Amino acid sequence: MAGRIEDYALIGDMQTAALVCRDGTVDWLCLPRFDSHAIFAGLLGTGEHGFWRLGPAYAPGAEPPTSARRTYRGDSLILESEWDTPRGTVRVIDFMPPRDGAPQLIRIVEGVSGRVPMRSELRMRFSYGRVVPWVHKQEGRTVAVAGPDSVWFDTDAETYGKALTTYADFTVAPGDRVAFTISWEPSHKEPPALPEPEQSLVATEDFWRDWVEHCTYHGPYREAVVRSLITLKALTYAPTGGIVAAPTTSLPEDIGGVRNWDYRYTWLRDAAITLSSLLRTGYREEARAWREWLLRAVAGDPENLQIMYGIAGERELGEAELDWLPGYANSTPVRVGNGAAHQLQLDVYGEVTEALHLGHMTGLARNDYASVLQLKLIRYLEDHWNEPDEGIWEVRGPRRHFVHSKVMAWVAVDRTIKLIESGDADGPLERWKQLRDDIHRDVCEKGYDKERNTFTQSYGSQELDASLLLIPQMGFLPPDDKRVIGTIEAIQRELSTSDGFILRYPTDGKDEGVDGLPGDEGAFLACSFWMADDLAMIGRVDEARKLFEKLLSLRNDLGLLAEEWDPRLQRQVGNFPQAFSHVPLIDTALRLTASGAYGG
Repeated sequence: MAGRIEDYALIGDMQTAALVCRDGTVDWLCLPRFDSHAIFAGLLGTGEHGFWRLGPAYAPGAEPPTSARRTYRGDSLILESEWDTPRGTVRVIDFMPPRDGAPQLIRIVEGVSGRVPMRSELRMRFSYGRVVPWVHKQEGRTVAVAGPDSVWFDTDAETYGKALTTYADFTVAPGDRVAFTISWEPSHKEPPALPEPEQSLVATEDFWRDWVEHCTYHGPYREAVVRSLITLKALTYAPTGGIVAAPTTSLPEDIGGVRNWDYRYTWLRDAAITLSSLLRTGYREEARAWREWLLRAVAGDPENLQIMYGIAGERELGEAELDWLPGYANSTPVRVGNGAAHQLQLDVYGEVTEALHLGHMTGLARNDYASVLQLKLIRYLEDHWNEPDEGIWEVRGPRRHFVHSKVMAWVAVDRTIKLIESGDADGPLERWKQLRDDIHRDVCEKGYDKERNTFTQSYGSQELDASLLLIPQMGFLPPDDKRVIGTIEAIQRELSTSDGFILRYPTDGKDEGVDGLPGDEGAFLACSFWMADDLAMIGRVDEARKLFEKLLSLRNDLGLLAEEWDPRLQRQVGNFPQAFSHVPLIDTALRLTASGAYGG
């Protein structure tokens, strides 16, 4: 049975990622890409669906012991886990080298004290646990083959097979180091080169040390900011610059419920706000790579902008259900692909335009097509901004006139006007200034409840929506506007959980709510960070700081956040780790640091 979501650590090579539990089990790994089929899918099922445990030996029928301590080695993505056993202490070092050839997952066992019996249990199951590969020896190496995939297992430890699982039993004393590596290669190609675990470890540590040195943030929350930046880098698909929302699929927003989605794709919204955080912390190269990814993905069809694409710019992300997997904590269905890809979400035009604007303002090398794209997006919005859409939260109910969508359409027009006024683009300036005024007036007349002094989720509705917190952050209205303050206070009253975190919008339990889905969900962490930002903007900086530091306390012991926090179960829920949680963490840290609103 899979561990709690916060029990997992992330390791990765910027093309795919693995999740490692506290007991030393790798329960999730897709090869060779984030969106490939999993060879370890125990996270969404049972041990029969694939896993790799490496840790102290334990008695048959007993639970594997969990590590006493674990940490990342410095500012890196190298995981170190230590077990204290009656016979001594042992350390396991897990990492994936930045790729130069075949993708590799390397695990090095190091004896610390005493003599500790160890066991490796490797159960590979291809196609999300559905296919048992043919495992055999080839030139002294163990290889698992099924269809187009082959995975090579290399170690100096003696191995044996039993019950369709590959085992190694061995003992380590102080100073002993025993390495294990799996490498993926297309099955029709020659075997991958023999791994060099120790050299790869040094190179991986050097890579992360050099990368972190570019960070320009040196404020009081540096540890949290750097760990979030490393996580965002790990979620970037290096060959193209695309950024996945999370490396997992179908981790539930509601334990036991149906709110289970595949996040292994590039949402324009998530990627755009990620670009913003990277630019403001010194990572211009990553921002440039994302802009180039965007231009390729949208090329040829900007009028039909999708809300998400594959990590190489793929447009077709058809959704399917894997009925042989029982789901994380029996949360079904398990989904791959995402049917929301072709939804109309007008806010995306604003997020993309804001990202391009920020790149322009911070001196990214000029790209003429980026300006052309921005103008094409505004021409589309000019004809479609006043249509209903599915909104930021991808509702699967009827389309509505979501206030946030209209605000972000205003942002798109506003930033394009600024581009024209700077002299870097040509367009119908006066006409678009009028359009900007028209959108602003429409929102303030139809999306604002005068009696309650708050903006609402959609035109004519009574519900609130945490995305309204972005109104002052986007410059739609100033922070001291009474309508902004009223909205912030209304969201605090109506969308706060008992512990002060923020829900996205009301849900109706067993009945279908505004999003067209049954069940509830946890507090959405990005929205809680937005609340901290808004509180700081309206001068309630002590309250903002306390909320921010309370949010930091929700991170697991390695500094990682999922999408949501379940206040009833007091645990993280949703796909993990989630870019859309780590980005606003960085943004809020920057804002609070600039305002001096931090303790100590």
